[in-house]
Amino acid sequence: MIPRVRAPELPQNYPWLNVDKPLSLRELRGRVVILDFWTYCCINCLHILPTLKYLEQKYKDRLTVIGVHSAKFDNEKETENIRQAILRYDIEHPVLVDSGFRVWQEYAVRAWPTLMIIDPQGYVISYVSGEGDRKVLDELIQKLVSQHQEKGTINLQELNLTLEKQREPLITPLAFPGKVLATQAGLFIADSGHHRIVMSSFDREIINLIGTGQSGLTDGSFSEAQFFAPQGMVFDQQNQILYVADTENHALRRVDLKNKVVETIAGTGEQSRNIRPHSGSARKTALNSPWDLQLCENSLYIAMAGSHQIWEMDLETSMVQTYAGTGAEACVDGALTESTFAQPSGITTDGQELYIADSEVSSIRGVGVVEPRQVRTVCGSGDLFGFGDVDGQGFDVRLQHCLGVEYTQNQLWVADTYNHKIKLVNPHTGDCQTLLGDGSVGLQDGEGKNTRFSEPSGLSVMGSDLFIADTNNHAIRRVNLDTLTVTTLKFPKLCAPDVCVPHES
Repeated sequence: MIPRVRAPELPQNYPWLNVDKPLSLRELRGRVVILDFWTYCCINCLHILPTLKYLEQKYKDRLTVIGVHSAKFDNEKETENIRQAILRYDIEHPVLVDSGFRVWQEYAVRAWPTLMIIDPQGYVISYVSGEGDRKVLDELIQKLVSQHQEKGTINLQELNLTLEKQREPLITPLAFPGKVLATQAGLFIADSGHHRIVMSSFDREIINLIGTGQSGLTDGSFSEAQFFAPQGMVFDQQNQILYVADTENHALRRVDLKNKVVETIAGTGEQSRNIRPHSGSARKTALNSPWDLQLCENSLYIAMAGSHQIWEMDLETSMVQTYAGTGAEACVDGALTESTFAQPSGITTDGQELYIADSEVSSIRGVGVVEPRQVRTVCGSGDLFGFGDVDGQGFDVRLQHCLGVEYTQNQLWVADTYNHKIKLVNPHTGDCQTLLGDGSVGLQDGEGKNTRFSEPSGLSVMGSDLFIADTNNHAIRRVNLDTLTVTTLKFPKLCAPDVCVPHES
């Protein structure tokens, strides 16, 4: 606990989201207020959203949560990009855009996420840095409510909010697709915002809709199964099995295309709090936001964004273990057991190394899967705040929160997500050059740098085509690698869940 300090008033002249007008702490007197200092790139910030949602619903007439978005990356300073993040993560409380870290500094915040708890009389009475503990927060709020009910200083009334999702419902055929996978069987799209996997032919005919479109963790037939914001996928062509990183379920799913059945093969459905390297039976071991997958023979390698590690699942024994990374969030090269990562979110391989899009250090990393099993930085500064948009070589390269990487023909295609560009990296020399995108947000087809994207996050190559999950455009883009011509794919028979009758295969 900290001494009672009057909470600094919130700025009224800054952008506010999920509300019609700015809120003031003065008008919220009589309610418990939690200020959630967050930035939308941060996996730890995303992890506390379910806790905040639980508390908001439990104390809806006594508690107000206000997200204070204090941006880390330049791209996150744009109000429209924050609004898209609110839609993507279904945030239902007011959000203040903390331009220039003013509120952050007034509350002496030092880390993302930080929760400031303000009592009904307007005093800061406690704070929590990190992901926190739902039970502890619940007990604290209950205690505050009881104390102030006895004092007669509680105001039991529910706030009326105008949510961004009411202004802009997600009725697009795809919603924030996080990853895309091109295979001989067809094109798989992680339709993350609609909590499902879409399978289409390369002629854009829908072959399968996998999942109900409602978030959940349910195994069963394609029409019964449920996912929660699925991301990376990898395909076993021989056995017609698609493996899916079911990110917000903290699970791995096995999609059997022959029998049209979805099965959970790793994770408990609960987020792991153990970041120390460990191992266990796959179904009994909790995972932490698996974001992307790569198959090497009988090993499934996992970019475990939430614990800043690379994991491995043995598909024969159904055991999972930490493969590389201590669990600290940083960029340290060297031995697997001494290395560190920072929210790894993309993974690919040339058979000798795994290549990782290490998003929070805006770098591409190499991880050996044959001797010597070492970790190295291919390009990027390797620093948590060393980001930008600079082509070049090795440590001179600056990327901005890269989320996707794809190996093909001795080159790495990189989704430089927050720069809205696609870059080509030589994995041996670390040379990096921009090939697609002019750096401005938009949806513009064309050739080379005369094109535009909006936070592209996933890449997949098939033959002479590169497919891009253009996340904030709710689109899949196709690039002819011979001409670098970009086109946007349309799926005539695809609809958002509950908007039209799904296509039956």
